[in-house]
Amino acid sequence: MPKPSETKGRGPQALSGPGILKLDRNVTLLGLVSMLTDVSSEMIFPLVPIFLTSVLGAPVALLGAIEGLAEATSDILKMLTGIYSDKVGKRKPFVLAGYGLSTIVKPIFALSSIWQHVLLARVLDRIGKGLRGSARDAMIADYSDEKSRGRAFGFRKMMDSLGATIGPLFAFILLPILLAYYSGNEGNAYRALFAIAVIPAALAVLVLFFVREKENGTKIKGWKLDLRGFSPTLKANLAVSLFFSLGTFSYAFFVLRAKDAGMSVLAIPLAYMFYNFVYSLSAIPAGSLSDIIGRRAVIMFGYLLFAITSLGFGFAESEIAIWFMFATYGIFMAIIESVQRAYVSDLAPRELRGTALGVYQGMIGIAALPASVIAGLLWDVPVFGMRGTFMFGGIVALASILAFFVFVRDGES
Repeated sequence: MPKPSETKGRGPQALSGPGILKLDRNVTLLGLVSMLTDVSSEMIFPLVPIFLTSVLGAPVALLGAIEGLAEATSDILKMLTGIYSDKVGKRKPFVLAGYGLSTIVKPIFALSSIWQHVLLARVLDRIGKGLRGSARDAMIADYSDEKSRGRAFGFRKMMDSLGATIGPLFAFILLPILLAYYSGNEGNAYRALFAIAVIPAALAVLVLFFVREKENGTKIKGWKLDLRGFSPTLKANLAVSLFFSLGTFSYAFFVLRAKDAGMSVLAIPLAYMFYNFVYSLSAIPAGSLSDIIGRRAVIMFGYLLFAITSLGFGFAESEIAIWFMFATYGIFMAIIESVQRAYVSDLAPRELRGTALGVYQGMIGIAALPASVIAGLLWDVPVFGMRGTFMFGGIVALASILAFFVFVRDGES
């Protein structure tokens, strides 16, 4: 079984094809698919916490459970589909099924009249994300090498975040129009916006048909999860990622905090757009920086940024401070979402790359439900309140920096 260092240079098309930023054409197309999908999703999701609590009357603790269950479902499925994509030697069927399902279920948001409908739609949408996530990331890793992998993952996240910037912008423009049209019925205005969001999701699936499958070479026999091919460094990185994820509760709590700090409902999609704009601008620089100075230093800086962000949201006293925290949150997400996946791909043998990326996402999924449930409970308990939620996230992040520095060491195999 080859070591990570022996897999360098096995992406001959990564730098030679006529792609954006010298990336393979398939990486570019996958980025476009991500962008269109996030235009759709982020027209909906920033408003879901308000739709649930203000329109459907759900308590904040229930919001935490819904978000945690949705993300846990997604990330656990990413683990399974990552493993299975290695077993069958194909990625694209999982990617196509995932994006297709997420498109089909989005109309449920528009038809929701009780919180159970939102729960169903949110979970089904995240099942779609779980089906596609690890297989798509493995495709990106397959079409890049270690010298360009950070940039490739950064590009995909940049396009993803660009879509997540455009989506809230559309919501910001359309929501006042729809609120005026459905004067006196705020719920129907949200539902109409959710229905419009189906259009870019359908376009994403259309673009996906132009992405080519790359032969994965060796298929893995048997269907049991076998981690014996993982290096000690990879295992340690996965363990620290699991611990860190216990403190990274859903973005829905940042949205509620913005509203609690005095930000208007109409400004929240704009703030979320700003967060994604910063996220988009930071993704390629973060990935490229990790190509140059190494992944470890960049990942630890990302953990530090989350600690600053979480504590900043907890103690911010002005709307301006909240805007600044959304910017640091965007930089943090750009680092973790691109550099960590590139690092996992570096450490894993090629024939186990889908498995490694899937296990990484599964670890995050295992932590997603308790993280968001704990955050919601802390928020609702008077003795802790809102600040307790964000202090919890900051403390876990600071402890994760120490654990990563001590246990995750490059060069160990």
